[in-house]
Parts: sequence; structure tokens; C-alpha cells
Amino acid sequence: MMIQQFLLNGEWQLSGGEIDLIPAQVPGNVHTALLQAGLIADPYYRDQEVVAFWVGETDWTFERPFTIPHDLLKSDKLLLKCHGLDTLATIWINGRELAQTDNMFRIYEFDLKPFVNEGKNDIKIQFKAPATYAMQRLRERYLHNWGVEKDPKRAGEFISHHKLPGGNYLRKEQCNFGWDWGPKVPTAGIWQDIEIVAFNNARIDDIYIRQVHKEGVVDLSVDLNVEKITAGNLKAQLTVIFDDQPVATAEQTVDEKLTQFHLTIEKPNLWWPNGLGEQPLYTVLVQLRDAQNQALDQTSCRIGLRTLRLVRQPDEWGESFHFEANGVPFFSKGANWIPAESFLDWLTADDYERLIQDSALVNMNMLRVWGGGIYEPDLFYDLCDEYGICVWQDFMFGCATYPTFDDEWMATFEQEAIGQIQRLRHHASLALWCGNNELEQGLVAPEETETTMSWAEYGRLFDQLLPKLVQQLDPQTDYWPSSPHTPIGDRHNFNDPTSGDAHIWNVWHGLEPFEFYRTCLHRFNSEFGFQSFPEPKTVYAYTEPQDRNITTYVMEHHQRSDNGNSRIMHYMLDWFRLPTSFENTLWLSQIQQGMAIKYAVEHWRRTMPRGMGTLYWQLNDCWPVASWASIDYYGRWKALHYMARHFFAPVLISGLEDWDSGDVEIHLTNDQIVEQTGEVVWQLLTTAGAVLENGRFPTTISPISSSQVLTLNFKEAIAAHTARQLMVHLSFEQDDQILSDNLVLFCRPKHLELAVPSIHAVYEADEDGFIEVTITTDTTAIWVWLHSEQLDIRLSDNFFHLLPGQSKVITIVVDEEIGLEEVKTAVPIQSLVDTFA
Repeated sequence: MMIQQFLLNGEWQLSGGEIDLIPAQVPGNVHTALLQAGLIADPYYRDQEVVAFWVGETDWTFERPFTIPHDLLKSDKLLLKCHGLDTLATIWINGRELAQTDNMFRIYEFDLKPFVNEGKNDIKIQFKAPATYAMQRLRERYLHNWGVEKDPKRAGEFISHHKLPGGNYLRKEQCNFGWDWGPKVPTAGIWQDIEIVAFNNARIDDIYIRQVHKEGVVDLSVDLNVEKITAGNLKAQLTVIFDDQPVATAEQTVDEKLTQFHLTIEKPNLWWPNGLGEQPLYTVLVQLRDAQNQALDQTSCRIGLRTLRLVRQPDEWGESFHFEANGVPFFSKGANWIPAESFLDWLTADDYERLIQDSALVNMNMLRVWGGGIYEPDLFYDLCDEYGICVWQDFMFGCATYPTFDDEWMATFEQEAIGQIQRLRHHASLALWCGNNELEQGLVAPEETETTMSWAEYGRLFDQLLPKLVQQLDPQTDYWPSSPHTPIGDRHNFNDPTSGDAHIWNVWHGLEPFEFYRTCLHRFNSEFGFQSFPEPKTVYAYTEPQDRNITTYVMEHHQRSDNGNSRIMHYMLDWFRLPTSFENTLWLSQIQQGMAIKYAVEHWRRTMPRGMGTLYWQLNDCWPVASWASIDYYGRWKALHYMARHFFAPVLISGLEDWDSGDVEIHLTNDQIVEQTGEVVWQLLTTAGAVLENGRFPTTISPISSSQVLTLNFKEAIAAHTARQLMVHLSFEQDDQILSDNLVLFCRPKHLELAVPSIHAVYEADEDGFIEVTITTDTTAIWVWLHSEQLDIRLSDNFFHLLPGQSKVITIVVDEEIGLEEVKTAVPIQSLVDTFA
């Protein structure tokens, strides 16, 4: 008999507190069931999250009937398989306790046979209140967690800032308890599939694939683990498929639990990170049969033929930290990924596809799955494989101390780690296993204190257990204990610029100016960021008209970083003229955010090969909020995401200005694996758009390199016209195509003497049904953007600079059927001047 799987997904009944048996969908959680039943308001709207705190303080029960037919009951094995229970669960079958679970990130299997009858049965899963349990454990023994502190006036009580207390005691999504960008909504429920599994004789337990790359071939070694129930010979066939055709096969007799296959792939099609090559994927299919050649089980996975390693070796600056694909070093460009939804059952396959595709569209090649969220579903990693997005994978620990002194807690985590390593290790996109987020950034000390764990407690998990498991289960992927981490010298010096990775938060948290980034010479910048508000349409979804001032209670409720709105305005006063409306404040904050990250990324790309990576904080949001994200909760690109397409361009031209001397250094950066030849074109312009000086010259830039190609001096022009009336436009052109362009200013934008531009737009429908708008201006217009409060639109570019005599063609994709004339009315065009004029 082939293995049989019967999903128990669908409609269950939910009860808890004073709520008695309401419908609840599985996969799902308590909050979304209550919301669907009209028993709570949308926690994302205004401050309704606070009103719903009781949900996380209540025990809940999910229940439903199910049927076991006669033939299923006769199977050799009958299992209940729970792919994700959140989190402290007791499972009851027909009134008898089957098992207890304590880990959101584990797949649990339990022997169902002794508990069920032929015909009708029932299952109940009771979930303890996560917030109540967490508080109880914290009172027993305090564990420090950023965002929570002891109440100095009330023993056994805690002050909650952006987090609820005690979440670090649970193997559960840490940001469920709140973060400085996320809501406090500790969930409970059956958050992934739950099913009954029945089989006879044997089933496939696990496969592990190793690659050895040689000239023109790739050797595959495949370990097959089989769970055997009965005696008897089995055989397994392994087939490697590419473009729907088998390219290698092997067959083995399965006598023991472990069977090994060795195959060779001739003329392999190599997998590359986005921007460096293609992403071909091979399917490895394993079929298990009994002695009579009857199929028992089969499994498959997709792999990319590649090597992908973290390279650390001595160099002139200390020790390198860069990734290498197929022996070629590459500069890592990307962002940090958080859970894309606080209520995970609301996420769809389309949501994942859109976010990963949006990353690739702006030339990203790496995402860091941050340690305070979840191990993402298979779909996420499949999409990263397809789009060439390398994955820096944290284990789920962040910004807190953890109970490594608790043997039961350590045991459940060990099973969690084993399961996740085995699940994810075959993915072409997997680049690194990382132990945690920011624990070495002040949460570890020689001895345990009230706010730290000791290095011995820390090391038990991150220096001993995890590296051992990664070495045993996935030795072809590198392990890194923490982000940030300094591997040489003083480990407390967590942002050492000579080695390791760094989290640069001097801008934003430290209120340093954007120019501070240009002093940073770190080897790999795995976290840094700057906040903005979402666009007006998003803000309108969670506010009422009376809330629409950034100092109102509701607007500050949707800002979780301490003094976050004040910081946005602090920098805005430094860089821009005060905006004239609430809406303009939102838009200008996005321009400011994009400019901050542009300062950082362009500098770090110029330092290549000393610096070889920049992952900004953060890509996405889990609810509508002011945050560091470049894509808001509804999938709307902020200015930063549009700008990322330019500052992450494969070939980048950038200018480094000296306001005092009038010098402008012109730099070219090439992160392609082939050299690039073209022309550097520059113009010195007045703010009105008159060209005062210009030039062009041919140049060639080597692969994976950055160089200063020219220095210009404009001291005389500045003296004649003032810095407030001048700008330099740069471009790198190849075969009459602009690969990269940039704008250099000699003063803060607030001091620029800009005229009000007359922007002209011509709208046409193209042959694919998209709308193209050709935009021109009579005078310089900087940070030009299109937007709509009526329509959801996607744009080929936005927040760009436009000079007189130029035209810019923008493609508009509208999510609904709408006429050309309606688009003209519904999509206004603005520029920086409109925020204050």
C-alpha cells in the first residue's frame, strides 16, 4: 500500500473563556477565528490591538470529529502528524490524552492507533494562554529581553515597552509578543497542516544530498533514510530530472536504515545568485518499493547545482567576510526579512511570490531571514531558489537572553534545529546558518547578571550544540554564531570593522547624520536602517480623519520605535523644508528614508572588496505601521524600494562630494562577473536646468570591483552661483543606454533654490494593456513621484530626478480594469517642491 495522507484541515470548532464553539479554520489561529465571528475588532485598526490583549491571556480549545475507515485502521502505522502547533498544546483523542507539545517550530508525529476506533472519532487540542505562561515563567526566574524591564515599584511585575514579558521562555515566534515595528498579538492555534498518515512496511524518512563539483561534472552523493516497520527487502530508485528529462538514475536494495546513492551529472547547468547568471533547478525523485515492486512511498526535492560558501581569510584589512558562488566572489545586496503577516494564516502564495519577485526586481541577491520571526514555509525557499535570492537563515532567537540552563527547553530546541536543518538544507538559495540576532550585542557577559546570560550559558547553545548539528546534518553550509559577530579578538566588540559582520545603528538610534555612513569600513553590513511612514492610502486604512497628524495617539500607536516619529522629524528638519500637510509629511519621510539608505549602500559598494555586503533593515511589514520597511504591509513600494533598484544596480555610478573644496569624485562599481565598458557622462547644472559644464569619457571597469575614475572640481562655479543653485548629474552609458545615473548636491535639499516645475505628462496604452506615461519638465524636478489614493498601481520607476530636455517613460500597472482617462485623473505627479511650496 502506498503511504496515505488525510488532511484534517478545514473547519474546526473553537472555544475558550466565555466563547463557546465558534467556527475556526485550520490552518489558523484564535485571533482570526474571533475576528471572522465578529467577536473582536481588527487588531490593526486604530488601537484595537490593545482591546484584544485578553486573547493571548486565555486558554483555547480547537476540536472536530474525524472518521477512520476499516482499511486505514489495519495499517502497520497510523500517525497523527502536526506540522505546526502554536505553541503549548495538549492533544486529546476520544477523551484520552495523546500528547503535549511545547514548540511552534517542530513537526510532531504521534502513534494514533491505540487511541482511535473504526468509524467516528473526535480530536481536541487545548492551547495554554501564551502571555500568561510567559509571565509565570518570568516571575520564577527573570530573563532579560529588550523592550521589557522589571517594574521597580512592584515586585514580580514588569514594564512592557514594545514587547509583552516572557516570550523568550517559549519556542514560539518571538515578535508575536511585539517588536519595535510589530504588534503585541501572542497567537495560539493550529498554524500549519494537521493530518493522519498511514503506511505499511516502510516509508522514506529523510534524504540528504551532497555535491562535489569537478571540471564539467557534478557528483551527487545521496543518503536515503528509511523507516522500516516489517522485515523484508526493499528497493529504492533515484532519478535526477532536468527540463522534464531524466539525466541520471540509480537503484539500490534497502537492507538497512541508511542507503547511499552516487550519481554523476554531466555538463551541469549551474545555479547562480540573481544578477550573476541563471537559476536552473534539478528535481531529485526517490521512489521506495517492496520486494514485489509495489510502490510504498516517494518524495522529491529541487536542487541547484552550485557551491555557495562564506569566505573568511586573512587580507590587508583583517579577515574577509564575503560569499562565493561557484568559486566566484559576489557582493551581497538585499534586506532583512521579517514575517510578512502577524496572523500567518492570512498569508497567501501570491503574497510570497510578490515579495520575493519584488526583491529580485530591485537587483537584490540576498535576504536575511531574521531570528525573531519564523522559519518560513517551503514555498518561501522554493521562490528564493527560483529567483536567485540567497538566504541568510537565522535560528529563531533575537534580542533576549534564553533559558539554556533548562534541559527540557534545550531538548525541544535540539529537535527543532534538527528538523529545520533537514528540511531546508537541499535548497540552492541557502547560504548561511546563523545562531541568533544581536545576542552578542550586549546580552552576554563573562558572568550571568540581571540583564545578561553568561558566555558559558550562551556557548552551550550557540558555540556547541548548533555548530555540531550543522556540521553533522549540513556540512556544506557554513555556520555563524550570531549577527553581528566579531570572530577575531574581543568578542564584545561586536562591530569590529576588521572582521565579521556589523549592525550599524548610529544613524537612527544614535542620531548621527547620514554622512556618518561614509566613515564606516566594515566587512559586511547585515543590518542598518532608517524609518518612514507608509503612504497616505495605507495610513487611511488604520486611522480616522481626526487621527491624521503624526503626533496623535493613533499615529504614535502605529509607531513602535522609541521616539520614532520624533526621530523622523529630527532628521527632516536637518535635510528638508517642513512639509505643508499630513500627506506631504508621509511622502517626504519616504524620500528621506530612501536617501539615508542610498548614502549607506553607495558608500559600502564603493569600498568593495573591503566591504562585500549590505542588507538593509527591513524589506517588509507584518501590519500597517511606521517602520524601516521598503515595502509596506499592503505590498506598496515605498520610495526606498524604488531607489533600491538604482543603488543596487549591477553597474553603479556614484559621486562623492566635498562641499568645502568643491571636489566631486566619480566612482564606478561593477558587481558583474564580466568587465563593463562604456562612457561616463557628467553635467554641471543650475537648479533651473541650465548646463554650465559637461564632459564624457570612455572607461572600463573590471569585474567585481569599484574604482574612482575621475575627480572634478567646481569651486569656481560654486563661488559664482552658490552651492544652493548647482547640482551635478552623472551617468554611465553603454551602447546609448543609460545603465546608471545619479545626482550630486552641494548642500542639503532644504537649501536648494528650486523653481516650481511645470511637469507635462502624455498617457498612452501599450500593446500589452499597460499604460505608459511620458513625463517632461520645464525646469529641474527632483524626486518626482506618481501615486494614487483611488487605485492600487505598480510603477516601473518612481521618485526619480528629471531635467529639462529629458523625458522619462513610466509604465503603470493597474490592478483593476480602468480607462486611460480615469488613470490620468487618479494618478497625480508631484516632486519635492510640492511638499513645501
